[in-house]
Amino acid sequence: MAPAAARRFVRAALADWTELAVPAAAGITDRLADDAVLLVSELVTNAVVHAGTTVELLCRLDEAGLGESCDTLVIEVSDHHPARSVRNEPSPQPPGMPEYGRGLQLVAALSDSWGITYRTGTKSVWARLLVGGVQAGQDSESYAGDQGAQRGPRAAEILAPLPKRITHDTEWVNRGALTFLAEASDLLAGQFDEDLVAALAGQLLVPRLADWCAVWLDDEPEVAPRDAASGSQGTRLARVWHTSEQRIEELRRSLEKDPPLLPDSAGSGAAPVPWPREALAGDALGTALAYRLTAGGRALGTLVIGRSGMMRFADEVTGLIEDFSRRVALAISAARRYQRQATISQVLQRGLLPSSVADIPGMHSGVVYEPRDKGGPGGDFYDVFQAGKGRYCFALGDVQGKGVEAAVVIGLARPWLRLLAREGYEVAEVLDRLNQLLLDDATEAADAAAAVVAVAGGQGLPPDGATSRFLSLLYGELVPMDDGGVRCTVASAGHPLPLLLSPDGTVRAAATPQLLLGVVDDATYTSETFELRTGDTLLCVTDGVTERRAGQQMFDDADGLAAAFAGCAGLDAALVAERIKRLVHEFSERPLDDDMAVLVLQAQ
Repeated sequence: MAPAAARRFVRAALADWTELAVPAAAGITDRLADDAVLLVSELVTNAVVHAGTTVELLCRLDEAGLGESCDTLVIEVSDHHPARSVRNEPSPQPPGMPEYGRGLQLVAALSDSWGITYRTGTKSVWARLLVGGVQAGQDSESYAGDQGAQRGPRAAEILAPLPKRITHDTEWVNRGALTFLAEASDLLAGQFDEDLVAALAGQLLVPRLADWCAVWLDDEPEVAPRDAASGSQGTRLARVWHTSEQRIEELRRSLEKDPPLLPDSAGSGAAPVPWPREALAGDALGTALAYRLTAGGRALGTLVIGRSGMMRFADEVTGLIEDFSRRVALAISAARRYQRQATISQVLQRGLLPSSVADIPGMHSGVVYEPRDKGGPGGDFYDVFQAGKGRYCFALGDVQGKGVEAAVVIGLARPWLRLLAREGYEVAEVLDRLNQLLLDDATEAADAAAAVVAVAGGQGLPPDGATSRFLSLLYGELVPMDDGGVRCTVASAGHPLPLLLSPDGTVRAAATPQLLLGVVDDATYTSETFELRTGDTLLCVTDGVTERRAGQQMFDDADGLAAAFAGCAGLDAALVAERIKRLVHEFSERPLDDDMAVLVLQAQ
């Protein structure tokens, strides 16, 4: 149904523009309408069959701009599976099937230019038809803007004799090499997955500069040490791309059996490799070249390209692909560095947060934790643990700063909290001692930094962040009572105050504000004690919730958090935590600009 609906949409749009006497519609002919309908059938069919997602269709009539000779009709079909390739070869149709599915070669033959644009979560295939026709033999180059890749040769070029193909490649390189490299760099930059880099490399090269492409990636030494027998490092075939999608799997199997072997002394230039005759039996004649992917003196993999019907690539093309391969290698190197850092951060984050939340008799709990930086440790932490027989403690903290410095403080504070609680110290005493421990640690860190500066001859000063140990903390103790309630003792040190929700929907603050930890020596903290009865709910949050911004307004302005909490009456602890999280996200269209932690404790 999708291709039929698309055809009706295009015909209706063209008819409406003609009826409204749009200036650019004067050149719309029956031939143009037929070409547009056939073209949109191909694009929509490709998207439906190969992407498997919803499809969006854009039909636009553009008036000729400065330097352009005629108006254009633009048709763009978008799907939401950017990693899924588009079909580029006709497939046999059963009798009685509509005449579509001839592939992108037909799109190239019908259109003046076409291309593929990649955006976050979206792949768009577009084509331009000249309104009023185009002179015979007129040539045009196709560039996809907004991180788009310039795509393939026209149908006449695909079928052209070998000398013409070489001549066309040379002319194109002379005209468009810098644009191609700039767009390739833009598309590859910021990719944090090496397999996605390999996939993009193939999509950029095929069919513009090659009929097929393959990328091998060498495993990192710490992941796969060199084989003792062969002395070679592990390698895997990450991506295979071919103008004919039906040939990709067969080509992959053939290439996996016979990966390219380049000597360690091979530079970044092109090296001939055997043509995969087994997989490309229909293309007995062809040329394949391999490029070593190297960055920072380290071999990262191999890029192989091939063109059928050619004995050699033009020198201009081999030079261009050599430059392109350097960009691919840099992108792979950057992706690997990011993944290493992300892995370290994830391991560190797991060590800073409890592996589980203690089950407290007579209570339910709900927890939400979202670091602002998904790839690194946050500055917020929480903990719920058993401190002794019949005693349970909870904590919610926020460290000044982010990243490694915050992780250092959390790595100190959580074990100290548990140790002090299990030693039997009361809530206020725990804060007193933790405050002093943070101050002592900050002093030792400052002395160590000063010693380093002294050894360096007094050059430079230690950064403030290296010695700051400020911590806002909400800390409490829970003791189940014999009559079914839970006695709660809580203290807040520079932290958003906990809120207590009664079953009747009233909300009140459950603590009084006090000074941050790690700021003033010999500070004395106090605590408050109250009972939690059936249905009473205690909400504890970090300032990532209360200070969530939408323009000049914050989430907790005019007691916004209390109002949101009052609306949670009747919900269990887990649902309360999730609802507060959802309201915080919905408060602004912008992503979170701070870590967010929510802890809900509810008496049964």
